[in-house]
Amino acid sequence: MTPVSRKPRQTVAGNFRWLICALLFTATVINYLDRQMIGIFKPELAKIFHWSERDYAWIVASFQAAYACGEVLSGPFIEWVGIKGAYAIAIVLWSLATIGHAPIASVFGFCAARFALGIGESANWPAAVRTVTEWFPQRERSAAIGIFNAGSNVGSIVGPVLIPLLALQLGWQAAFVVLGAIGFVWVSLWFILYEAPGKSRWLGAEERAHILAGASHADERRLPWRSVIRHRETWAYVSSGIFTAPVWWFFLFWLPDFYGRQFGFNSREFGIRLAAIYAAAALGSIGGGGLSAALLRRGWTINGARKGAGMACACCALPVMFATRANHAWLATVCFALAAAANQGWSSIMFTAVSDMFPKRAVASVVGFGGMCSSLVAVGFSRLVGGILQNTGVYDTILIYCGAAYMAALVAFHLLVPQIKPIEIERRQEN
Repeated sequence: MTPVSRKPRQTVAGNFRWLICALLFTATVINYLDRQMIGIFKPELAKIFHWSERDYAWIVASFQAAYACGEVLSGPFIEWVGIKGAYAIAIVLWSLATIGHAPIASVFGFCAARFALGIGESANWPAAVRTVTEWFPQRERSAAIGIFNAGSNVGSIVGPVLIPLLALQLGWQAAFVVLGAIGFVWVSLWFILYEAPGKSRWLGAEERAHILAGASHADERRLPWRSVIRHRETWAYVSSGIFTAPVWWFFLFWLPDFYGRQFGFNSREFGIRLAAIYAAAALGSIGGGGLSAALLRRGWTINGARKGAGMACACCALPVMFATRANHAWLATVCFALAAAANQGWSSIMFTAVSDMFPKRAVASVVGFGGMCSSLVAVGFSRLVGGILQNTGVYDTILIYCGAAYMAALVAFHLLVPQIKPIEIERRQEN
C-alpha cells in the first residue's frame, strides 16, 4: 500500500517549473562568467594597454554605476515589455557587450563596454525573482530563489578555470567572443520553453493547478512603480542591501589583493582558495533558501522562518572580522567562505521576503530599486576601500564592517518590518 500512496503525491505537481528554475540558474551563471572576465584578465590587459590602478578603477566603476542605474529601470521595463521579452533583451544586450570587449584598445572603450554590460546584467535578478514569483507557490519560492541565486557562485567557481583556459587556447579577445555567444544559446532556449504558467503548453494540468493555487489574488493586482517607494517594506529591503551589498562587491574585486598583501600569493596560489570560497557561497545560497523552506515545513510562520534563517546567516558572517589575524591562508579562507555563504543565503532570503510581501507585479520593481540603492552605496564603498588601503595598507577596519553588516541588516529589516506579510494595496494607489 505504501508505494501506491506515494506515487500520486510525487506526480501531482510535475517538474517543469524546476526546468524554468534551471534556466534562471544558467542565466545567472552566464551573468557571472561575463562580469568577472575583466578582473581575471586585468593583470594581462594592464600590461598590454599600460593601465594604471586609476584606469582600472574607472573601468570597474563604469560597470557598477551602470548596474545601479539599470536595476532601478529594469523593474518598470520588465512590467512594460513582459518577462519573456525583457529577460531576452537583457541577455542579448549583455552578451553583445561582452563580445564588444574584444576589439577595444582604450580605457574609454573598456569603460563603455563595461557600462553596457552593467545595464544588461542589472536586469537578471529582478527578472529572475519575478519569474520565480510567477512560477512557484509561496512555500517553494525560497528554495527556487536559492537555486538560481547559486548560479552566481557557480559562475565564480567556473570562471577562474574556464576563462584562462579559453584565453590560453584562443586568446583573450576570442574568450570574450565565445562567452558572449553563450548568451544567445540561452535566449533560444528561453523563447522555446517559456510562457506564463496559465499559457504554457509544456505544463500538465496538475502542475498548472499546483502553481496557480499557490498564487494569491493580490498577486494579480498591478502596482505602479511610483507607489513602490511609499511602502516601508520597500525600505526594509533597501536597508538590507545598503548594509550587505558592499560586502559582496568587496569580495569580488578585492579578495585577490587580500591574498597578495596578506600571504604574498600569485593568481595560481589564490585561485583554488577563491574557488573554495565561491563553492561555499553556492552552498550558502541553496542552504539559506532551503533552511527557510524547512522551517516553514516544520510549522514556523513566514516571519519566523525568513528571519530565523537570516539570523543564521548573520552569525556565519561574524568570523570574517578576524581573517586578517589568521596565521594560515586556509584559516582565512574558512572565514571568507562562511561570510560568502552568509551573503548568498541572506540574498536568497531577502529576495523571497520581497515575494512574500509584494504582489508579483511589483516584485521586479522592488528588487530593482533596492539593487540600485545598494549598488550606488557599493560604488562609494569601493572608493573608501581604496582610500583605506592606500593610507594604511591593511584590511582590519574593512573586515570588521564586513562581519557586522548582516547583523545590522537584520536589525534594520526587523525594525521596519516586524511581521512579514502581504501588503494591502488600496485601489487608489493603482490609478
